Amino acid sequence: MTDRGREALHTTPDTFQVGPSSMHWTGKDLIIDIDEISSPPIISRVKGRITVTPHALTSVELPLTQDGTHVWRPFAPSSVIKVELEANGWQWSGHGYFDANFGTRALEQDFSFWTWGRYPTKDGAICIYDAVRRDGSTLDTAIAFDADGRATVTDAPPRRRFKRSLWQVMRETRADSGVMPKQVLNMLDAPFYSRSAVRTQINGEVVTGVHEALDLNRFASPLIKPMLAVRVPRRRGWPEQQN
Repeated sequence: MTDRGREALHTTPDTFQVGPSSMHWTGKDLIIDIDEISSPPIISRVKGRITVTPHALTSVELPLTQDGTHVWRPFAPSSVIKVELEANGWQWSGHGYFDANFGTRALEQDFSFWTWGRYPTKDGAICIYDAVRRDGSTLDTAIAFDADGRATVTDAPPRRRFKRSLWQVMRETRADSGVMPKQVLNMLDAPFYSRSAVRTQINGEVVTGVHEALDLNRFASPLIKPMLAVRVPRRRGWPEQQN
């Protein structure tokens, strides 16, 4: 929630800390401690702890480009999550996941658009990664994870577009013939990005999971990029004595 300078970063083999917030791996749980200020229009303190307990860990890596400049890493595609934030109603537990993206080039250099979705299934979870690259090629990948974290590239029905976001970002995901995906919860809406809970049907199973759509043509626009400086606070550092 805050961009900070290099001096605010501290790492150990088990801990990643940026300013007052950190992630720590205990060997069983990922403990995420948050102490931040939210962005406009509602400016408030976001403080508390999130605990992610994986059902299983994976060693899977999916190259998103042919030369490996971008990689998706699903560390724990199926997990239990417990949220304990210091605000009324911000305490709950449920089904979660933990993943990350790594890259050596800016996303907008290599992609024009992508969608991603992770849907819990009766056997584990299915992750969908579809993208349009700048060179005109596409990424069309579905990976099924079982309860033990084993990954299998699997077939999935074709892409199907559904209702655009509030900012009119195009959205699509996989859906069986005759089924229209539907947003059931809005999580984040921006001029170039949408994150929401989406219900669809994949290979006969009705699933509800987290979905994102990212329009990198919009993101690269000189009219939109400066908005990030307004939305995300910036602090040069974080004093060592406050750790």
